[in-house]
Amino acid sequence: MVRTTLPIDPATATIYAEGWQSWTPTRWYSAAESPERPVDDNHRRMGYGVNAVGDSGFAGLGLLAVRPDPGEPLHTFSTTRPDDVPTIRANVHDDAITVESVGGVEQQRIAVQDDTAALSAWAIRFARRNRLPQPRAAPTVWCSWYQFFTEVRESDIDRNLAAIDACELAVDVVQIDDGYQSEIGDWLVPSGRFPDLAATIGRIRAAGRRAGIWLAPFLVGERATLARDHPDWLLPGADPGRNWGQRLHVLDVAHPAVVDYWRRVFEHFMALGIDYFKLDFLYAGALTGERRGEAIARYRGGLGLVRDIVGADAYLAGSGAPTLASAGLVDAMRVSPDTAPYAEAPSGDASSPGLGNAIRNGAARQWQNHVLWTNDPDCLLARPEVAERARWASHLNAVDGLRSVSDDIEGLDDWGLSATRSYLAGPARP
Repeated sequence: MVRTTLPIDPATATIYAEGWQSWTPTRWYSAAESPERPVDDNHRRMGYGVNAVGDSGFAGLGLLAVRPDPGEPLHTFSTTRPDDVPTIRANVHDDAITVESVGGVEQQRIAVQDDTAALSAWAIRFARRNRLPQPRAAPTVWCSWYQFFTEVRESDIDRNLAAIDACELAVDVVQIDDGYQSEIGDWLVPSGRFPDLAATIGRIRAAGRRAGIWLAPFLVGERATLARDHPDWLLPGADPGRNWGQRLHVLDVAHPAVVDYWRRVFEHFMALGIDYFKLDFLYAGALTGERRGEAIARYRGGLGLVRDIVGADAYLAGSGAPTLASAGLVDAMRVSPDTAPYAEAPSGDASSPGLGNAIRNGAARQWQNHVLWTNDPDCLLARPEVAERARWASHLNAVDGLRSVSDDIEGLDDWGLSATRSYLAGPARP
C-alpha cells in the first residue's frame, strides 16, 4: 500500500489521470473538478473498467500526476513496467491531495513547466527502462468505417480505391473495417456483402496499396457460430458489455484451441496479402473474469501472440486498448474515443463516440506520441455533413499522429477533398 499526501494550492493545482483504455476520459483537471463518470453500467464495463473508477476522487491507471501549483515541479505516481498497471487514486481535502495505490508505485518530481513536455519526459524514461522499440513511421490509411459502418460492401472498397487513384491521394493502406465478417468472432466467415474478400484484397494490392483489416480478436458475439460451437473457449465470468445489439463474450487465450484459432485467422489474412491490422476492443483481453490476478499477463500474452504470428513487419494499430499495458506491443495506439460525424456524443457519456470527446483525449495524451507508439487520433472526416469538420481537421493536423481518412471520396466537396489531400500529404515522423 502506497499513501502520500502533498500540500497544494486548491485554486491552481492540476491533476492528470491516465484512463484505463483508449476511450476512457483522460485529461488535466483542476483540483475543484470531478472526473467524468459513466452514464450507465454498460459504459462503465466497456469504457472505464468496472474496478477502475470509483464514486469519488481521481483514478489513474498506471499514471497519475499532480502539479501542486503552476510554478512547482510535476509529481508523478506511476508504474515502472507495462505488465504491472495499478490503479492510483487521489482525493483532494482542502489544501492537500492524498494519493494512494495498492500496487507498486514510483514517485518522481519532474522540473519541467510545460505539462505535455513533463509527461513526455516521464514517457521517455519509461520507454528506455523497458526497452520499448522506437516507434516507426506510420502509413497513411483510408478506412471504410466512418462512411459505411457495418454495411460496407465490396463495391464501396472498389469505388474508393478507384477514387483514391483518380484524385492522386497519398494513401498507403486501404483498410476494410467492421462489416466484412458474418459475426463478431467469426472472422473467417464472410458476410454476404463480401462475396470474395480475397479478390478485393488482390485488387487493393494490384493498385499499389497495402491492404488492412479490422478485427476485435478477444471478442465473440453471442450470435457467433464460434460462441455456439465452442462455449469452452470463452473466459468464465468476463463481461465486456453489450454492442452490435448482442451480449459479448471474451475468448480465453490460455486455451490451446483459441491459440490455434488465432493462428488460423491471422495466417489466413496474411496469406491474402494483409499486413496492416486494426485491433479493436482490446480491453476485453484485460478483463479478469473468474481468474483474478492474471489479467494483464493474459492480455500481454495474447497481444504478444498476435505479434509473433504476423511478424515484425506487420503494422498493428490498437484501439479500445489498455494504454500502458500495451506498451511495446503495438505500433500505433488510439488515444481517444471514436470520432463521429457529430460534435457531442448522443449518449452523454465521455467515453462514447463524438468529436468533442475525441479532441479532449487526443490533446491530453499528446505526450505519448512518437515515444510509446504513434498516436492514432482517429480518422479525418471532411465531407460536408460532418459537424465542425474544420475544427476536427485543425486538431488532427496539430497532433500529427497516424494519418487516416474515412470518407467516401466521391462525396467530398472542394473543401473536403483539399483538406483530405493536405492531411494525407502532411509530415510523417518516426
